[in-house]
Amino acid sequence: MNGPVPSSRSWSVSEESLRRYVRFASESCIQELLSSSEAGRFGNASNGWKMVRHDSNGVEISKRDSGSLHAFRSRRILTSVSPEQFITVANAIDAAKQWEGDLVEATHIRDIDENLSVIRLRFGENSKPLFRNREFIIYERRETMQDGTLVVAVASLPKEMAEGLEPTEKKKNNYIRGFLVESGWVLEKLEDTSCMITYVVQLDPAGWLPKCFVNRLNTKLVMIIDNLRKVAQAYLPSFPPP
Repeated sequence: MNGPVPSSRSWSVSEESLRRYVRFASESCIQELLSSSEAGRFGNASNGWKMVRHDSNGVEISKRDSGSLHAFRSRRILTSVSPEQFITVANAIDAAKQWEGDLVEATHIRDIDENLSVIRLRFGENSKPLFRNREFIIYERRETMQDGTLVVAVASLPKEMAEGLEPTEKKKNNYIRGFLVESGWVLEKLEDTSCMITYVVQLDPAGWLPKCFVNRLNTKLVMIIDNLRKVAQAYLPSFPPP
């Protein structure tokens, strides 16, 4: 008796399944980011975070054990931040550009909601080891909470779901599919004219890189939080001529 004939059709994902998953996953990511931000304020013993170092620029770096690849968190306070500077910093949070300058492609795949999208990022041969010839299929959600706190949640889609979104003719390429676990930013206004920035990342670039090497590179990756300080300091409001 002959067995079933293998299907030549690729695995695909329905729009409804995609929406349900991304909405649920991004909400979970937002809550995890808020929890990590609060843990940073009330002590690193909370929520499993342990401080690695506190550098001279005022950036505190912590890590949390999570299997072979650690999650890393950086946070710092920006002082004397005007409302205009806060908006400038919020708009400067762009996951791809913050990660690596050699971004060769950023393709919009789907709009799930007004503030929630699925994107493909590809990085070229001149990128740093974490991103060299890598691609990521991610969702990005920007949510402003009732108290004005901005949360930007970013994470990869599951492998099968990501593959189901791509046309068959585009699936064969030389890029290595990396995986970004629940990651993102929390930008919180404080009582005075300052704000707290928290950045959390857990990145698996896949490929041949040893896990210990990846962990060391992830430690450096969270230092991009200092870029936002430079953005705020560089902001000079423009006034119309008299």
